[in-house]
Amino acid sequence: MHRRLSLFLAMIMAATLLSVAVAGAQNFPKVRELRMERATPPQGTACIECHKQETPGIFADWAMSRHASAGITCLDCHQAQPGDKDIDVDHEKYYSMGDMPMGEKQYFVPIASPVTPKDCSRCHPDEAKQYAKSKHANTIEIMWKLDPWLNKGMNSDNERKTGCYYCHGTVLKMKDGKLDPATWPSVGVGRVNFDGSLGSCTSCHTRHRFSVMEARKPETCGQCHLGPDHPQIEIFNESKHGDIYQAFKHEYNFDSAPGAWTPGVDYRAPTCAACHMSGSGKQATTHDVTERLSWETQAPLTVRPQDFKPFPSGTDWKVERDKMKDICSQCHGQTWIDDFYVGLDTSVEEYNEVYYKPAKAKFDELYEKGLLDKTKYFDEALEVEFYELWHHEGRRARMGSAMMAPDYAWWHGFYECKNRYNRFMEEARHLIETNTKAYMYPDFPNTGGNTTKPVEIFGKE
Repeated sequence: MHRRLSLFLAMIMAATLLSVAVAGAQNFPKVRELRMERATPPQGTACIECHKQETPGIFADWAMSRHASAGITCLDCHQAQPGDKDIDVDHEKYYSMGDMPMGEKQYFVPIASPVTPKDCSRCHPDEAKQYAKSKHANTIEIMWKLDPWLNKGMNSDNERKTGCYYCHGTVLKMKDGKLDPATWPSVGVGRVNFDGSLGSCTSCHTRHRFSVMEARKPETCGQCHLGPDHPQIEIFNESKHGDIYQAFKHEYNFDSAPGAWTPGVDYRAPTCAACHMSGSGKQATTHDVTERLSWETQAPLTVRPQDFKPFPSGTDWKVERDKMKDICSQCHGQTWIDDFYVGLDTSVEEYNEVYYKPAKAKFDELYEKGLLDKTKYFDEALEVEFYELWHHEGRRARMGSAMMAPDYAWWHGFYECKNRYNRFMEEARHLIETNTKAYMYPDFPNTGGNTTKPVEIFGKE
């Protein structure tokens, strides 16, 4: 009897322990199976040997990269599949040239020149997924929804390619079996690729080093974020953050492992990436630069990111502000952080209510009365004045306030807003009082750019 009871109790205890073990195991994530093949296939060796001779700069850049250290070769990024739209047909010719190192048919592999976020996602799935949600990746859609230069055809197609599209990105096309020179080369952050992905990782991680260090430096962001309409690099350099960076950047550890770049350890004051992308405090690293923003300061009328009609963020601005506050708290006290946001919010409110809304109401009245012509844009002085009020001075005032650059918040910002606003309102009132149509420039130069929205993004309209 005692044996049976002991056996029964032992079975109950074993079952209990088993259920606890199973329940506990459910709390653990699935073990990832990681495998790194460092052996280079003969085709990959052929690529390396050829580029070592033909393009030594590319070879040297790759040889110094983490990719090379991990055994990632040209083929891992550039190899295409039969039927892909972006196969480089000229590249195949190299495999029948006897004077080329390893230029033999046995080493032939179809390759594509553009490497896309979809290609990169094979090894970097989280980064690619985050990036796909960002304003960077979707900037062509945003641009076409906002920009009168494109929608009214007020510049040429080549002016756009060498200017606008250099940062925003082109819609890649093929022509006569090659990449269309009207759309290539392009490393724009919102480039539309043949595989349907958006963007180019080499916008920030320049090929063929693909350096994390490079992407952490503000100069990289300053390739595009500069000038009269969004001078973030100038604003950063003026700010206390920028001053500390310039003084101590030689002490910064830019080579810290991804996701491990730590304030106070690896750097003294933040760069653009440190605030908007890098992991810090309780915040994980993200490639979605839309995160941590609580105002849309590039918009004509400042709105919360989730209310930005061209591209709603799909997030709660209060949650995102708390994320940025957590980043700030790694170096600043709570009172300092809260007071900073009081100043930013006040700047936004004053810009919206004092400058933009009254000017927009007067602008609309001019159109309603037929005193401005809607056929084109920028062919009348008041259209330019209104555009630059929000697109130039208005942005600088808001962005200068957001990044603690007093000269941009005031002299390049609100001071210029006042001057622009006064000139605009004076002329607008004069036209309305005298019922006079605005003077129209008869020969606005170099217009005629295509006004058709990209079907790859907007579909056929």
